Amino acid sequence: MSVREYPRLDERVSRRTLENGLEVIVVHKPRHAKQYAFFATRYGGMDLRFQLGGQWLDTPAGIAHYLEHKMFDTKEGNALQELARNGAEPNAFTSNAITAYHFDSTERFYDNLRILLSFVSEPYFTDESVAKEQGIIGQEIRMIEDNPEWRVYTNLLRCLYRNSPARVSVAGTVESISHITAQTLYDCHRAFYTPGNMVLVCVGNLEMDRVAAAAEEILPRESGPAVPRDYGGEEDQTPAGPEVSEAMEVSMPQFLAGFKCRPIDGGEPLLRQSLVGDLACDVLFGDSSPLYTRLYEEGLINGSLGGNFDTLPGAAYLYVGGDAKEPRRVFEDIMAQARRLGEEGIDEAFYQRVRRASYGSMLRSLNSFENIAVSMSEGHFRGFDYYRFPEIFETVSKSDVERFLRENVVPDRAALSLIVPKER
Repeated sequence: MSVREYPRLDERVSRRTLENGLEVIVVHKPRHAKQYAFFATRYGGMDLRFQLGGQWLDTPAGIAHYLEHKMFDTKEGNALQELARNGAEPNAFTSNAITAYHFDSTERFYDNLRILLSFVSEPYFTDESVAKEQGIIGQEIRMIEDNPEWRVYTNLLRCLYRNSPARVSVAGTVESISHITAQTLYDCHRAFYTPGNMVLVCVGNLEMDRVAAAAEEILPRESGPAVPRDYGGEEDQTPAGPEVSEAMEVSMPQFLAGFKCRPIDGGEPLLRQSLVGDLACDVLFGDSSPLYTRLYEEGLINGSLGGNFDTLPGAAYLYVGGDAKEPRRVFEDIMAQARRLGEEGIDEAFYQRVRRASYGSMLRSLNSFENIAVSMSEGHFRGFDYYRFPEIFETVSKSDVERFLRENVVPDRAALSLIVPKER
């Protein structure tokens, strides 16, 4: 076991790798009554093609999310209800790259932890229950497909990427989930829900020895082999198409502009790229930026403009959008401002204000146990220690942000997704 102090964050973190390969991380919070457990696997919506037993398997879009829903079923009933009876608040989510199960509680933490570890590691599916779930998830898919914000985002990713499974919705489609069977779910669980592919992060006034003992008691003694995955091969930085437009029931056009960036595999360079990308977003179109102020004063946006820099396995992109009366004009203004900042430089006083605000936001995020657990898990899976962000942040300069804008927010890396009002 290793114990590390982070004086700049006033944090203490214990780490232990169990004999079965599971990484256990405890973030000690001795002055807090709430306790939080987060059990995650490096398996998400993008993991559609992988090798199992020497054979390549192609699985239906949405299967990781479907599996997350079904994992709460047990032979005895439903794990959600069991955790709730113990005073815990459980939940789960599936992203492009991970699936996570978590709960918080103020009492009976170790009992609840054993329940969490048990139902996630011991799948129970029947053909009847899988078929029943198709109707439930199908209804969920229809609801999100009717959401303009979801459509403008998923359309953008399909416009940006040719081969990457980032272009596939995490939830899948009604048609794709119809091909999911109990056996397919068991195959995916066997491939990815194995200790060496997972991490357990617990936050609170907790003891590493008791957390590790629960994991050793409940989980398999050995891990399965590493699973080769196919993310569609490398892509260049040009988008698959320049623009996509769809008509929906909206009162004002919505847009999302995306810019393909060169992905970094992992380690601290990936963390640094994320910090640079986030600063670039704040400088370019943050709500204190000159561009945001001008667009708002001219009535071209209504205050909804926002975006982010995101990294996925084999993919990285910056996106920005919102409601706009003239979305193409706003899109052109964004690229023109990025060009000016990249060539003429960012005002030093403004940059320092943005820098301080960004750092403060990261510090405030550590008030959330969930944010801590997600960040530590993603760091583990991608090869960096998230709690080193203060040291990495110090290495980022204004010229790094200017270079990022100059190289990435340019027309030949750009795609535009539009949702326009239906004609009446």
